[in-house]
Amino acid sequence: MNIKRLTSSILGFPIVLVILVFGNKYIVDIAFAVIAIMSLHEYFKAMKNKSKPVTWLGYVAASLIAFIHIFPLEHAITIVSVLIPLGVTLLFLQVILTQMDTNVKDIAVTFFGICYIPLFIMFLPLLHGLENGKILIWYVIFAAWGTDISAYCIGKLMGKHKFSKISPNKSIEGCIGGIIGSVILILIYTYICNTYWSLNISYISITICSIILSIIGQIGDFSASSIKRYVGIKDFSNLIPGHGGMLDRIDSVIFIAPYAYMFFTLL
Repeated sequence: MNIKRLTSSILGFPIVLVILVFGNKYIVDIAFAVIAIMSLHEYFKAMKNKSKPVTWLGYVAASLIAFIHIFPLEHAITIVSVLIPLGVTLLFLQVILTQMDTNVKDIAVTFFGICYIPLFIMFLPLLHGLENGKILIWYVIFAAWGTDISAYCIGKLMGKHKFSKISPNKSIEGCIGGIIGSVILILIYTYICNTYWSLNISYISITICSIILSIIGQIGDFSASSIKRYVGIKDFSNLIPGHGGMLDRIDSVIFIAPYAYMFFTLL
């Protein structure tokens, strides 16, 4: 791992820690809204080479994350369900009003971006707002970071078989190593949770969950790579030295978030 990447990780972790541990749900909502806006901006900037996204609607959708805990949870989910068809309606309205200067491809790119970034990110503050959410949200981060770090290290040491042309530097050995590393890290964290915070999380259930989350996180990584390859860029931006843009840094986290939320609400 290069020096810039390591330095950025060391400097960034305390910021994440302070917000997630000491921030109340409204501060966390605002923080994730800002992250969603930054990530969506990077996505729209990348896609402008291929289309003309309806950026204003995307930024409005991302901003709404800041208000997700203003309403009771059951109402918030209903509101989101209504906002999705409303968004589609507004997108087609723009096609009509602009006499197809904004076309179907433009609104498809926009709608995909809203689903891919704000909608996925929304599950992070929702997870944080659950009972013991300040503890549970770290499962998402550890699943993503454990996979990323382990896959990188194992891939460098043992990687011989390339996994996909979407991301040529990734190997099958690295992908498997990422899953193993994620499981080990999450089991250690679960032991801490059960021992010191009396959560009583099943080790068998969390092992199965961690395998699934690690695989989903890697799908998220490859998904972001496929977008970058499609538009012909290496990184979404150079915001974070050694990592690229905000979206480069959270591509696996946002994929994991909805599944982790579903798992812990069922658990």
